[in-house]
Amino acid sequence: MTHDHDLVLRPTAAQTEAALNPPAGRNGGDLVVETLSGLGATTVFGLPGQHALGMFDALRRSSLRYVGLRVENNAGFAADAYGRVTGEAAPLLLSTGPGALMSLAALQEAAAASAPVLAIGSQVPSAGLGGGRHGYLHELRDQQASFRDIVKSVHVVRTASQIPSAIAAAWESALTAPHGPVWVEIPQDVLLAGTTFPVVTAMDATPDDVVPRPELTAVAADLLSNAARPAIIAGGGVVRSDASGKLLALAEKLDAPVVTTFGGKGAFPWEHPLSLQSWLEDRHTTDFLESADVLLVVGSGLGELSSNYHTFAPRGRVIQIEADLGKLESNHPALGIHADARLALSALLETVAEREDPSAAASVRDVLAAVRARIDAQELTLEQRILASVREALPDDSPSFWDMTILAYWAWSAFDARKPNTMHSAQGAGGLGYGFPAALGAAAADPSRPVLAVSGDGGAMYSIAELATARQYGLPVTWLIVDDGGYGILREYMTDAFGEATATELARPDFVALAESFGVPAVRTSPESLSEDLAKAFAQPGPSVVVLPALLRMFAPTHL
Repeated sequence: MTHDHDLVLRPTAAQTEAALNPPAGRNGGDLVVETLSGLGATTVFGLPGQHALGMFDALRRSSLRYVGLRVENNAGFAADAYGRVTGEAAPLLLSTGPGALMSLAALQEAAAASAPVLAIGSQVPSAGLGGGRHGYLHELRDQQASFRDIVKSVHVVRTASQIPSAIAAAWESALTAPHGPVWVEIPQDVLLAGTTFPVVTAMDATPDDVVPRPELTAVAADLLSNAARPAIIAGGGVVRSDASGKLLALAEKLDAPVVTTFGGKGAFPWEHPLSLQSWLEDRHTTDFLESADVLLVVGSGLGELSSNYHTFAPRGRVIQIEADLGKLESNHPALGIHADARLALSALLETVAEREDPSAAASVRDVLAAVRARIDAQELTLEQRILASVREALPDDSPSFWDMTILAYWAWSAFDARKPNTMHSAQGAGGLGYGFPAALGAAAADPSRPVLAVSGDGGAMYSIAELATARQYGLPVTWLIVDDGGYGILREYMTDAFGEATATELARPDFVALAESFGVPAVRTSPESLSEDLAKAFAQPGPSVVVLPALLRMFAPTHL
């Protein structure tokens, strides 16, 4: 009998010759880029720095495409989006100290959204490691400690021979469900030192599947089959695992209404008779979900936004499918199934009994009608008109990336993503500046279709430098900037809480003139011409900016 661990792959004669006579002039940086290529990477993001120059020099000897941004945090957002839209690990090359630390907010968002980012950072020379204060440029007492609370795993390299295995282990970690960011750290001298190590060839770092336990899916299937009022909450895990088709089939088999979380936008058809859409910040939706006798939660931890700010209190039995053990039953007792959403939904599809419930679609219509009546009573026609104009202009298969701004908060609840994995926002960690650099990362992944970025004027200033990146690479991103003269949502929060706002009003540039100074065409639009101006921008090659001066309001919360 032959066991897997007994199998040895024997090199060919050509591979042996190449291994014995590697090309001259290589260093540790070459081992990095060769390993990335061997794992299947084609594009890397980043920003060079003194200690990381060995990696960047090696890029010119590789087939990898480099997309360089102007700020490390923005490079991290671009890698995050690349990972989300492709499902591949996105390499992010960074330098030591300030360069590395500038990426932390982006990596936090990648962790919250389960985006596979492979961050590879340099370190001070090996002689400076160990906790002593040697006075090297960029020196930190324990650089990796800054990443441990954010990333899935930390991989530390101390010799050139460790580079391929460390990067492969990090790659596998990033792509194991739930996806997420990882950190690899390599000292400057290891990156610069010449090496006779053989050229790194194809590597296998395929992650293991997170498979559901069959006894648990059997219980879940029985509960769902015999439920009187089942309902489903579909989160970002459904999108990340490409399980939208399985979700639709299961919902139709059970006649179970489905609501998608803000991270799960597009996981279920918006206009389907069983679709409760995404109105999670609405008490009518919350009440309906609480009344379910069996609630299936797939790929969501039911965090703050997905639980109407923790006011959601289910009265029935909860089944939670979640690949992240830390989120399993973290907010509500449940039949917890640790598994990839696609595999668990497949198992349920095979075992649930078909049920018919003529009242399910009618209940959905009643909830949505109540939601619409609540919104209509608040005279928010401008906000709804603008969102409808964006939807009208945006091609169905074009991805959109939304910063933390009032129009995005509307979109979480009210925007029809139309297709899975096309609407993305920074709602995981909630940091400003995500929209535009993330859109650049998506455009780098697929430049054949236009990409939309949406920011407020405050968030836009976080990433305004990336107009140079968009122009340099000719990336087809249309950036909609809603200019209300400040941090609009914080203005609302403070006015509601304290009677007046402080520190929310901003001086800002003429965004049209500023964009044009970068060589990026721009236009100032109005609510009446927004759809037409966006459509024109999407139709032209390369980047563009559309500025909409507008003071938008949020709909009233229901959790207070």
